[in-house]
Amino acid sequence: MGLEAAAAGGDGEQESKTPNPTAGERSSSSLLPRYNSPLVQVILIGLVCFCCPGMFSALSGMGGGGQVDPTAANNANTALYAAFAVFGVLGGGIYNVLGPRVTLPLGCATYALYAGSFLYYNHYKRQGFVVGSGAVLGVGAGLLWAGQGAIMTSYPPPNRKGGYISLFWSVFNTGGVVGGLIPFALNFHQGDGGGSVTDGTYIGFMCFMVAGALLSLAILPPSKVIRDDGSQCTQLTYSKPSTEAIEILKLFGNWKMLLIAPAAWASNFFYTYQFNNVNAARFNVRTRGLNNVFYWGAQMVGSFAIGHILDFSFESRRRRGFVGIGIVATIGTAVWAGGLADQLDYSYGKLPPKLDFMDSGPKFAGPFVLYFSYGLLDALFQSLVYWVIGALADESEVLSRYVGFYKGVQSAGAAVAWQLDTKKVPMLTQLVVNWGLTTVSYPLLVVLVALAVKDEVKGEREGKSSSENKIGCEDDERGRPV
Repeated sequence: MGLEAAAAGGDGEQESKTPNPTAGERSSSSLLPRYNSPLVQVILIGLVCFCCPGMFSALSGMGGGGQVDPTAANNANTALYAAFAVFGVLGGGIYNVLGPRVTLPLGCATYALYAGSFLYYNHYKRQGFVVGSGAVLGVGAGLLWAGQGAIMTSYPPPNRKGGYISLFWSVFNTGGVVGGLIPFALNFHQGDGGGSVTDGTYIGFMCFMVAGALLSLAILPPSKVIRDDGSQCTQLTYSKPSTEAIEILKLFGNWKMLLIAPAAWASNFFYTYQFNNVNAARFNVRTRGLNNVFYWGAQMVGSFAIGHILDFSFESRRRRGFVGIGIVATIGTAVWAGGLADQLDYSYGKLPPKLDFMDSGPKFAGPFVLYFSYGLLDALFQSLVYWVIGALADESEVLSRYVGFYKGVQSAGAAVAWQLDTKKVPMLTQLVVNWGLTTVSYPLLVVLVALAVKDEVKGEREGKSSSENKIGCEDDERGRPV
C-alpha cells in the first residue's frame, strides 16, 4: 500500500534519511505549535471546513434549505451530489496535480455561491439558479474534500490518526453548531408562524463561507509539513495528469475500495431522511435551528470518543479497528431502532403538528433526543471509515485518491437519496433502507481491517515513522529503520 506512490518520488526517499532535528527542537522550545506542524495544518483545514461545509451542513440541516417547500433544495442537492460523485473521484487526482493552494480556494468559493442562490430564491422563487449553483458546488466540494481527506489522513503520525480525525471532525462540526445558532437567533420570533428563513440567515452563511475561502490559502503543501520527529509527511512532488488518470481508474478494481464502497454509499445517504423527514417534518423553523446546534454538537462528542478508542484502546491497531466497528454497529442498531419506533407514528399523509422547544412540553423530548442521536451516530460512523482509510496507506498522494473515491461514492448515494425524497418515497421505506445500508457495511469493514490493516511495530506506537510501511521516511537515531 503506497509503494507505487513512494516509487513516484524518485530519489527523494534517499534524501529523507537525514532527520530534521531543527523541526523537533522548535516544537519543544515553543509553547505554540509550529505553523508547518501536522497539528496546525489539521486545525487549519478544520477551520476551513468550519466556514464552508460546516455552514452548508447547517443550511441543509434546516431541511429544504430553510424553505417551506423542499423541492428546490432537493433538486439542487441532486445536481450537487451528482457532480460531487464525479469530481469526488477526480478530486484526488486534481489535488495531486495542482496542490492545496489552488484546489482548496476554488472549492471553497463555490459554497458562497450556493448560499447566495437561496437568497435569490427567497425573492424570485426560480429554481434554475439554485440547481445550477448546486452543480457548481458539487465540483468545488469534490476538490475541497479530496484535499481535506489527504491532509487529515496523511499528515498525522500513524499512531495518532484517530485523534487527528476526531480533532478535525470537532472543529469542522463547530461550524454546524454556530451555523445552527444563526437561523435559531434570526428566526426566533417566527415561532409556529415561520415559513422560510430570513435573508439575514443566508447572508450570515455567505460571510463565513467567503472567510473560509480566504483561510484556505494558509494550508501548506504536504512536502512542507514536518512532524515532531523531524520527518516530512511526504517527499512527493506534484503528479502528472496522465498518472492520476491511470491511478484513479485502478481504484474501481481495487478490492479495498470495493469493500469500503457500501459504507461510503451509506455515509451521506441518511442525511436526506434525517434533515427533511425528521427535523423539517417534526419541528418549526426556530426549533430546527436549535436542533442543529445539538446535532452537530453531538458529532463533536462522537468523534472524540471513537478517536480515542481507535488510537488508545488496545496495543494492536487491528484489534482497535475491530472494537471500533463493534461499538459503532451496536450504537447504530440502537439508534435506528429508536428511529423506527418514532417513524411508525407519522408519514407524508399523516404529518404531526410542528413541535416547538418552548411550547410543546414533553412531546418535544423524544424526537429531539432521536435527532441528537442521529448526529452522534454520523460522527461515529464517518470517523471510523476515515480511520480505516487512513490505515490502508500513508502517502498523501495515495490517500487523496482513496478519499476521493470514498467521497465520490458517498455523493452518488446522496444524489439518489435526495431524488428518492423528491419522489416522495415513503418515509418508513427511507428509514429501512438507511438502516440496511449501514448494517451491511459493518461486516465488510471487519473483513477490510482483517486483511488490509497491519499492526504497528514498536517504533510506530512510540511516535516514530516506519520506512517499511512508508509512514514518513526516517531512520531512528541509531540508523536502524523503525
